[in-house]
Amino acid sequence: MTRRAGPTWLGPDRARFDLWAPSCETVGLELDDAPALPMQAVGDGWFSLEASAVPGTRYRFRLSEALAVPDPASQALAEDVHGWSLLVTDQPYPWRHADWAGRPWREAVLYEAHCGLLGGFKGVADRLADLAGLGITALQLMPVNAFSGARNWGYDGVLPYALAPAYGAPEDLKALVDTAHGLGMMVLLDVVYNHFGPDGNYLPSYAGAVFDDNRQTPWGPAIAFHRPPVARFFIDNALYWLETFKLDGLRFDAAHAIGDNGFLDAMAAEIRARIVDRPIHLVLENEANDAARLTSGFDAQWNDDFHNVVHVLLTGETSSYYQDFADRPAERLARCLAEGFIYQGQASPNHDGRPRGIASGHLPPTAFVNFLQNHDQVGNRALGERLTRLVSPERLRAAMALLLLSPQIPMLFMGEEDGATNPFLFFTDFHDALADAVREGRRREFAKFPAFADPDARQAIPDPNAKATFEASRPEPGPDAVAWRVLIKHLLRLRREHLAPHLGAAVSLGAEAIGSKAVQARWRLETKTFTLAINLGDKPALLSRALEGPPLVVVGVEPLRGLLPPATFVAWLEAAP
Repeated sequence: MTRRAGPTWLGPDRARFDLWAPSCETVGLELDDAPALPMQAVGDGWFSLEASAVPGTRYRFRLSEALAVPDPASQALAEDVHGWSLLVTDQPYPWRHADWAGRPWREAVLYEAHCGLLGGFKGVADRLADLAGLGITALQLMPVNAFSGARNWGYDGVLPYALAPAYGAPEDLKALVDTAHGLGMMVLLDVVYNHFGPDGNYLPSYAGAVFDDNRQTPWGPAIAFHRPPVARFFIDNALYWLETFKLDGLRFDAAHAIGDNGFLDAMAAEIRARIVDRPIHLVLENEANDAARLTSGFDAQWNDDFHNVVHVLLTGETSSYYQDFADRPAERLARCLAEGFIYQGQASPNHDGRPRGIASGHLPPTAFVNFLQNHDQVGNRALGERLTRLVSPERLRAAMALLLLSPQIPMLFMGEEDGATNPFLFFTDFHDALADAVREGRRREFAKFPAFADPDARQAIPDPNAKATFEASRPEPGPDAVAWRVLIKHLLRLRREHLAPHLGAAVSLGAEAIGSKAVQARWRLETKTFTLAINLGDKPALLSRALEGPPLVVVGVEPLRGLLPPATFVAWLEAAP
């Protein structure tokens, strides 16, 4: 039989407990406060035991006299990631929208949100009607699985199946998804399959084979997906989220650190074979710009190239990874709009001159998720500044129009719809030596930036472990919130009416730089041609193709005699030749 991690119900009061612990010779099962029961070694590193149990039973695995650990496949916790697992059964949930059939990917307008900052699952659910009213069609939740402490970005999770208790119960997440579906919104979840967090990860104690010491990631040894029990654990986890909570898709964090394309493709294939009643959308974050994955089961990839080059054009920042986009940024943006990735095998200065990416021009625009901000790009700044603190409102509004009216899939980061000006900071809830290490590591990380070269300046970087850092990151409406909401709602209405229905057949007709910070691009949308142009520079730019008839939209100043004013975006439709 193929064994899977986690408990299996054998009847109303009996369950089988399985644990893959190839590093152990013996394992005991503790149920509530009873003495440990010896588990049976059944081969290939597996231990198993059938026992009497009921929903709500506390259980854990005894590895030695000094160490007992929660189930790595826990679906609920009694307290925290260091304590007991809770035995649960998937009680039927009264879905109000059980007939939800999903939405096509071409209609996606993503909204990335952190549940903890928005009041947990219930708090997010309360905001959905407002977001849907703006034209948002897909909520993307940052990771929600259990981590150490009461607050975390979510990327330090250690129990991939258990919800973070601070966010709410499984029924609360189901209610959130149900509410979203009733409003016509999809829900995607960010999952982290490339590493485990530094506190509460007990796997090295009993399943060292989960890791591959021959391959390193920024977080330590890579995960050994070539081992069947490991691959099975994560594929089952993806299916768990999609089936149990009726999610519409997953975003896979840092797939380049997973480093096993065979595993990725097999996972995508199994998901698609298993769930056939509605469309499931699978999105990658992949620094390698691996376009091949986008024809092997995955719908799209976060396009950091778009963010980075637009950030350079908006702010003039060229340090760190922005150096890859400092030279001829308008030409790079043109390539991004026309072909997807900017780096398609070219040498990357930020990667020690190594080539990055492969050809992507054959892919449809909807294979790329574009954004001006996200949790990484804001939160990994030393002071967490949003673009509202870095860029003039006029130029930022033009960039927002580019984001929302490009044929690529757009994503907003929570707070953008309200022009939030407060920061989004990096936060954790670690203690003692680990808290010190994270705090000091954060300050060392930014020592290479001129603004933080002075030790006194580095002391101004907020302490990730302070609760005040978390509280300061809650998005608040900015002073121009009403104007931002009006603009975004208008742009998304235009997208819904004029672009989304035709994106399945969108074909790039090319793009070009029309100034040092200005770009014009065209696409065929079935029977029409869609053209856009943006000028983020300080001088007018000459349109390479003049408007024929009234524009679809102008954000900024109306073009005159073929000249596109600074801080202006314009788009228009015309009959295809």
